[in-house]
Amino acid sequence: MPIELNQLLPFLAASVLITMVPGADMALITRQVFLGGPRLAQRTIMGNLTGIAVHGAALAVGLSALLVASATAYTVVKLAGAAYLVWLGIQTILAARRPVPAADVADAVPDGSGPITPRRAYVQGLVSTVLNPKPALFFLTFIPQFIDRDESVVAQTLFLTGIHILVGVVWLTIYAHMVDRARQVLTRDRVRLWLERSTGAVLIALGVRVAVERR
Repeated sequence: MPIELNQLLPFLAASVLITMVPGADMALITRQVFLGGPRLAQRTIMGNLTGIAVHGAALAVGLSALLVASATAYTVVKLAGAAYLVWLGIQTILAARRPVPAADVADAVPDGSGPITPRRAYVQGLVSTVLNPKPALFFLTFIPQFIDRDESVVAQTLFLTGIHILVGVVWLTIYAHMVDRARQVLTRDRVRLWLERSTGAVLIALGVRVAVERR
């Protein structure tokens, strides 16, 4: 194993805690569960985790270091990710104005261009994660603490990235099913409107935070 057990356990514990902190990924998953159930949310989760894999691979080849070192590159990625989150939030709030029968939740139109498909759900998760510079900063500042410089840095980085992705699969899947179990309550009109508007507001707030937050 490329990582010693006494290093792996602290990393695993920290990874679990970091994954469970509410953020853009959980807000987006909540939105997808409401629109199409846990199956649709699972596609978004896969997109999120593919984005994490991209950041992990980037770190392994040194691209994350370039992103953090270059103020221009960091700003471009940050603002693109912020704009995407704000756009999703606005579309979610606008969608809340249209009554959606509980039986037709899976066919809800979140962005005005057609029913959300599994492919689109996956892409939304992927884009929201890839365009978020936070994973790059997290990987660059956190993972190196558990790397043995005398061993293959690439292999260790990919291994730890895989652990982090596994934690994400488990927690986000559990979270999606927890939200789904409450769907009977959440599909009531008043609750649905509150949930969609709140989720949209959270996405917008997260986008604004990403945009204005300093390095």
